[in-house]
Parts: sequence; structure tokens; C-alpha cells
Amino acid sequence: MAMALELARRGIGRTAPNPPVGAVLVRHGRVVGAGFHRRAGAPHAEIEALRRAGEHARGATLYVTLEPCNHTGRTPPCCDAILASGIARVVAATTDPNPITHGRGFSRLRRARVPVTRGVLEASAEALIAPFRKAVTTGLPLAIGKIGQSLDGKIATSRGESRWITSPAARRRAQALRHEADAILVGITTVLRDNPRLTARGRRDRPGRPIRVVVDSRLRIPLSARCLSGGPPALIATTWRAARSPKGRALIRRGVDIVALPSRQDRVPLTPLFQALARRGLHTVLVEGGGEVLAGALSERLLDRAVWFIAPRLIGGRSAPGSLGGTGVRRLADAAWLDDVTVSRAGPDICVEGRVVYPR
Repeated sequence: MAMALELARRGIGRTAPNPPVGAVLVRHGRVVGAGFHRRAGAPHAEIEALRRAGEHARGATLYVTLEPCNHTGRTPPCCDAILASGIARVVAATTDPNPITHGRGFSRLRRARVPVTRGVLEASAEALIAPFRKAVTTGLPLAIGKIGQSLDGKIATSRGESRWITSPAARRRAQALRHEADAILVGITTVLRDNPRLTARGRRDRPGRPIRVVVDSRLRIPLSARCLSGGPPALIATTWRAARSPKGRALIRRGVDIVALPSRQDRVPLTPLFQALARRGLHTVLVEGGGEVLAGALSERLLDRAVWFIAPRLIGGRSAPGSLGGTGVRRLADAAWLDDVTVSRAGPDICVEGRVVYPR
């Protein structure tokens, strides 16, 4: 199963809206076939392993990180192929959380008198499919808040200079997060200040990913912004009124996807935006700021994880923006906190990561 999990990890960031899955076939103590799900629409991990095993699959044990599917989607049911191959036993790490499959694959195999064992290295498998689980059970993507800040919590100087607060090592770690994300989301202030490309540099095996998402309630984004060209598709979330403006029509002619949402105090509400992203099959969203967008995602309880890069710099300045804007909480009891925290070094910087926990 450990081998199957390692194979599954090779699919991270490439399979949405499907989860990453790995499979290994073992017969008489020898691996006779292995595979992983490479991308949506491609053969599932079980099929990859069966093709490699050929006739040696008969009588073998299948180790798979997720319950085999028993429905027809873009590919036929894996259970059909498993039964046709003569596999003697199936060992699965965890159950598919998708209501279409949930438990039905196991039931089909057991009805056909194929023994099924479930729960081997389950925690590791659950971590792999966390974005998929959240999307299919809540209709929301798994959201990771990422920021690079100074020791005193600033993300730019009072004049707006932000390149670069963190070190090259921290920025390489941030690129690794982009490599696994289905979408990168920023606010319009970040675009106007930094004019970023919002691309995952150095990885070319994910055409069209990550989608670049800009939250811009008044469509202040310049048509010449670098995030609108030279990379994966761009999506702008704005208000209904702005979407119907001449600027909105100009952006659509440029091929930009416009998501129009009802204004909430002259801002774009993030919950319906995140729901729209999940419907598009974008299951992992990296929220890179700025401070207002991160604060909005936190106040709407949308952030699942936080990754904070802290540089040993002291910037100061009352008007210098901080990593979290918004109105903040009035009582400490209302503040979110991090659990399962890890602290590591990224060159001279510190990286603090953890699961975001919200007060009841």
C-alpha cells in the first residue's frame, strides 16, 4: 500500500476533478503491475495496473488507495475490469467520499465473492484526497492561505514595495504550492501593485493549470495585466454591474472568463465564488492575498490551511499593509487558530503551516 500511495502522489495537481489514486498488483509476493491516475479522462489507477500485469493479474491481490468506482463517468467502471481480470482480493486504503460511489464499489466486489479489506494506511490516503473529499461533500474547494511577510507582519512598505520580502528559498517553496494547486487566487490590489503572472514556473505537464483568479469588484484590472496573457486561463470575479460595463465586455473579448456575483457592501462575496470554482472542477485553491482577500476568506470560514512565510525583516509603518486586513475580530475568543502546526526553515525565513480551526 505504501507503494500505491507513493504512485498516487505523482498525480497530485493533475487529476482534478478526480482524486489522485495509485494501485499495485501483487501475486505470489511479487509486484506484477502498478499504475496511477494521470489526469481526468485518462485510465484510472486500477486500469493502469491491470494493463501492466496482463494475464498475471489473475489470482493477484490489488492494493489501491481509494475504493474502486462502480459507475460510468468519462471511463468505464473499474469494478468491471477487476472482476473480469480474476483478481483474488482487493485491499483499499479508504472509501470513496463521492455519493455516486461511496461503498458501492466494495459492495459490488463482495457480491461477486471477492474479499475486500479496507483501512490500510487510511490516514495517508485521506490526506491525499482531502481536496476531492471537501469538494464532493461541501461543494467548496480546499483553500490554502499563503503569505510572505516581514517579522512585524507587513507584506509591503508604506509606498507599496513588496519585491522581495522573503528569500529565494521561500519563493521556491511557494512555487511548489502552486504546482499542486488547481487555481491561484489574488485580489486586485495585488495585481495593481505587483503585476504578477500567477503561473507555476518549471512545470509544463499541467496544461491549463493553475487557473488564475482575480477578485476585482470594480474591474480596475488593466487589459495589459500580465496575469491575463502568457499562461493558463484567467478568471475575474466581479459584481453584476461591473460585468455588464464596457470594461467587462472588453475583458470577455480578450478571452477572460468573468464570474459575476451579487455585490455585498461593494465587495465580491467569496463563498459563492468558491462554490463556482468547485463546480468548475477546481478542488485546490491557493489564496495568495493580499491582506483583504485573505481576511475575507478567513471571515467567511473558507480557509482550510495556512502557510505563512516570515522573513527576518522589520518594515514598520502605520500605513504599510499587513498580512491580514478586514475588520478583524473584536474578541480573542472569536479568533481562528492553527492546529497540527509545523515550523520549518526556508533559507533565512521561517515557514509556519497548519490547519485552520474556527471557533464555534
